[in-house]
Amino acid sequence: MRNTVFCTTFLLLLSCASTTAWADSSGNVIDKTESLAEGADIYKHICQSCHMSDGKGAEGVGARFPALAKNPKLQSAEYAASVVLNGMGAMPWFAVTLNDQQIADVVNYIRTHFDNHYTNAITPATVKMMRPHLTEEYE
Repeated sequence: MRNTVFCTTFLLLLSCASTTAWADSSGNVIDKTESLAEGADIYKHICQSCHMSDGKGAEGVGARFPALAKNPKLQSAEYAASVVLNGMGAMPWFAVTLNDQQIADVVNYIRTHFDNHYTNAITPATVKMMRPHLTEEYE
């Protein structure tokens, strides 16, 4: 029983961590995030699989994906950017997946949608300052 719960939880988390790259027929790796140019696109292709299309989050099989809708924590753009950059709980980190502009765009999107009305936008320059210092392996 315990193994079944573990496997189910693992598969659920795996399905929520969207794949951001794939290989074409020649074996060349293609980065899908390059084509995500707007916050809505980034949300749709990366975030909504866990946070849902309405931003209301989800719960199940030992995992909880918090609601973004009407979320008072999103009042701080820096808090939201930090979670996207560094991950939190079951959410993976996207510091090596998304660039500064993309992180600013998706943070600004979730802060102005889903019944959130936080209009003080975060800039890519602020995201850059918040970005963790990565080893050369990731740069």
